[in-house]
Amino acid sequence: MKSILFAASLTAVTLSGAAQAPQAPPITASILNFEMPHAGSIPTGWGGSPMGTVFVDNEIVHGGRSAARLERTAESANTFSTLSKGIPINFSGASIEWRGFLRTENVSDYVGLWLREDGDKPSLAFDNMQQRQVKGTHDWTEYSIILPLHPDAKQLAFGVLVSGTGKVWVDDLQLLVDGKPVWEAPAIERKKTPLDMDHEFDSGSGIAITELTKTQIENLRMLGKVWGFLKYHHPAVVSGQRHWDYDLFRVLPKVLAADTHETAQAAVRDWILGLGDIPACSNCITLDGRDLQQSPPTAWINQESEVGRDLVNLLTRINRSRSRQPQFYISLVPGIGNPVFDHELPYPALRFPDAGYQLLSLYRHWNMVEYWYPNRAILDQDWNQVLTEFIPKMALAKTKDAYQLQAIELIGRITDTHANLWSALPTLRPPAGMCQVPVTTRFVENRAVVTAYLDPASGPATGLKIGDVLETLDGIAVDRLLEQWLPYYPASNRSTQLRDISRTITRGNCVETAMGVRRDGQLLTLRSLRVPLANLNLNRSVESTHDLPGDTFRLLSPEVAYLKLSSVKIADVASYVTTARGTKGLVIDIRNYPSEFVVFALGELLVSRPTPFAWFTAPDIDNPGAMRWNAIQSLMPKQPHYSGKVVILVDENSQSQAEYTSMAFRSVPEAIVVGSTTAGADGNTSQIALPGGLSTMISGLGVFYPDKKPTQRIGIIPDVEARPTIAGIRAGRDEVLEAALRQILGSQTPADQIEKMARPH
Repeated sequence: MKSILFAASLTAVTLSGAAQAPQAPPITASILNFEMPHAGSIPTGWGGSPMGTVFVDNEIVHGGRSAARLERTAESANTFSTLSKGIPINFSGASIEWRGFLRTENVSDYVGLWLREDGDKPSLAFDNMQQRQVKGTHDWTEYSIILPLHPDAKQLAFGVLVSGTGKVWVDDLQLLVDGKPVWEAPAIERKKTPLDMDHEFDSGSGIAITELTKTQIENLRMLGKVWGFLKYHHPAVVSGQRHWDYDLFRVLPKVLAADTHETAQAAVRDWILGLGDIPACSNCITLDGRDLQQSPPTAWINQESEVGRDLVNLLTRINRSRSRQPQFYISLVPGIGNPVFDHELPYPALRFPDAGYQLLSLYRHWNMVEYWYPNRAILDQDWNQVLTEFIPKMALAKTKDAYQLQAIELIGRITDTHANLWSALPTLRPPAGMCQVPVTTRFVENRAVVTAYLDPASGPATGLKIGDVLETLDGIAVDRLLEQWLPYYPASNRSTQLRDISRTITRGNCVETAMGVRRDGQLLTLRSLRVPLANLNLNRSVESTHDLPGDTFRLLSPEVAYLKLSSVKIADVASYVTTARGTKGLVIDIRNYPSEFVVFALGELLVSRPTPFAWFTAPDIDNPGAMRWNAIQSLMPKQPHYSGKVVILVDENSQSQAEYTSMAFRSVPEAIVVGSTTAGADGNTSQIALPGGLSTMISGLGVFYPDKKPTQRIGIIPDVEARPTIAGIRAGRDEVLEAALRQILGSQTPADQIEKMARPH
């Protein structure tokens, strides 16, 4: 998830939308090689942040007179620093290569070149070399990123970053299109859309709201629903003839000024009529009931109590007159079917407060969920009531921080672990701060328990021991803090909310914190300085996995094979199975996120006949809001075959691909799932851009068992429930793996033998 955060955060180059930045200087060889005269600490032609971490260096260079240096210490702001530049994509080609030399010194996390393509929505393509884990100290080495040139990309952003602490020098950069310098690439002139030509509200909506009456809120609810319906149904909007965000700002003042529902409805009617005639359809779209899982949520357009008689007639005519054509603001991923929210401008330079844009954010997200979220039917609340509730919350937010907190709470209402607001972390979501106690915690027996040290030196210096229970933080009970924080931790279920809170529970300002700790029946008070996040490797496996340290595959005994998916390799799958032959059972540990997609590569070696394991649902783009069943997914038997017992381990760290993998392996005859409920967020994700440069996602596909029972929110329910205990944490035991071994070896196997097998070797 950190790559998504970087993709959303690297916004030094302003994208299309409100408050445009000045045109960036053209790219030249002198800028790429830092040979321009430099007037300040940041290289000419580049941006750099945060201040005080990006410099021109005239002593350590790879070639020429100058290089750039990024330097971070424990006191540096943010968690990473970046050198950045952007240019318009007014050229054609098949691929873009970003190449250059890096020299590193004592880098704690990683460094990398980064390259991002943006269009009417951000991050159409992105790479930041995070997976390569370039860290430590290395002499000059040339690195390269290559991305295919996305057909919808309009802006190219690129640079260098360092995460954590340490230094990186960069020099002799090249930006290549199909192997040639970018300035030699064939020029193109893109077809302009209303998003390129309509600039009326680039500097803001001009709408200010200080309070809202009940009538105004009800009228704004009506407008939000009508605006969303027209976005995906009116021919002028569907075909891309309107800058639909800006059209909202044109009607909003009239709706806000209306003192009755009838006046507001008349204003909306006149606005719709101004969009142009509704042509009769030659090939009218009708809803086919075959394979239908959810119907469009459009019954309200026929209800006079909702919109009045005139709008009922008008909206009904629009709905019935639809012809089949591509949608400007929505498409589906080819061959998969999850939604792609096209041409959604992020407005990263938006100045707050701006009630118009803040309402746009609510309307955009609400309607994306209303029409394109496959799990709309299992929301906890009436989605219409959520719209009503958040109109004053979003419109009246007075600062960007207040707006982002309301956005997090709104996103949380869809109860989807894939959905969050990473751009607001970690400086805003409670407990906000750039430092934390250098330990890992986990909720065990519903209590926050210390499970590991994030730093081998500063961790033990806190006085905390493995197995300690945190009961208070700065004098406030942890249970009380949980109730305050839970609304800001979007997730599919409570166990996943607690998982996410456990990763940040000791975060805060870079000062000493007092912790009330329960140890051996005694309540102790410990004081510890929080450590800057930049000094901590927050991606360590102690946080993201609960599997055994060490080898990916091993024999725990002559009778039991063990395979963890956090480091699994497709190329080695056959050898795993061959080595496991003759054992009684194979433990597949998915208390992690699989390093590679092995659903079919491994799953088909575990079955002896065709075995269905999952149904998908996906949106029907011709009928917004309708969801249809896709083809069932099945495992087809292949060799070499493993015929022993299969036991799958899962817990709250098992999410998305891990859950889908668990579903597949669970379909193996007599396979058993051991552990606890998973994160409850399966299916390919769809990214959503919101005004203010915010970024979130939804689970874009519905995922169901072969009997069409859902997995979203519910997660993978184990056949045998097994959870760690506080006593087990203190003793260094893996009680979930022990439970799996009993399923293979039987309950008669001595407990000490089971415990020994389950310990890291």
